[in-house]
Amino acid sequence: MLTGIYQNNPRFGEITKNLEQAIKTMEGIKVDLMVLPELFATGYQFTSISELEGLAEKIPDGPTCDALIRYARNNNLYIVFGIAEKDNGKFYNSAALVGPDGLAGLYRKSHLFYEEKLFFTPGDTGFNVYDIGSARVGIMICYDWWFPEAARTLALKGADVICHPANLVLTGCHRAMTTRSLENAVYSVTANRIGAEKRGNKSELRFTGKSQIADPKGEIILSLEASKEGIAVIDIDVERARDKAITSMNDRFYDRRPELYKII
Repeated sequence: MLTGIYQNNPRFGEITKNLEQAIKTMEGIKVDLMVLPELFATGYQFTSISELEGLAEKIPDGPTCDALIRYARNNNLYIVFGIAEKDNGKFYNSAALVGPDGLAGLYRKSHLFYEEKLFFTPGDTGFNVYDIGSARVGIMICYDWWFPEAARTLALKGADVICHPANLVLTGCHRAMTTRSLENAVYSVTANRIGAEKRGNKSELRFTGKSQIADPKGEIILSLEASKEGIAVIDIDVERARDKAITSMNDRFYDRRPELYKII
């Protein structure tokens, strides 16, 4: 399955330009599954609820979803992308999965990072897996990486690939996601952004780039640079993510002892 990562430096609030740039960058590239960063079209550093309200969209009725659904339909691929969602008076840091038949999945970020707690409602979707034909796909967003239960839940539910839109400012995630891949024998696809944002009186946020794909052995098989926008694609063997064996006598899942994990 041809799997891609897109890395950008969005202009805050300029949804149309950021969306058009993503589509322009993807054009002509053959891919089955493409992952875009967290909040890729809005930017990240909101300064007020009213600002977020003006930029958030309904899913799938908003312009960002509509444009990417049309692109997915016309090019026969699936896209996972981060988006500011509004629903019934609440705002969520969400990721949508769209494909040739429209909206295929929705995830609302479970673990809110730093000032996200001032603007977004904690996600209520839980961690679900979606069958896109060539693979079973799960979604988590950025700071979710800090909680191994997120990736483990997706893997136990049958995910072959964990799509991970991100706007990373902390170090450690790139290494941690290789561990998430290794301990669960899944592919992880982290699409991060680059650049910096300093809005209002807030401290500057600098984003770490280095979007990557890790394989079921925890090896990084594709990565982008820390400070350049771009896109990259690699062909992955999904069947590798369905073999949970460690040795001829050990299996990642069969060797688990859930009865001893009651504190969780």
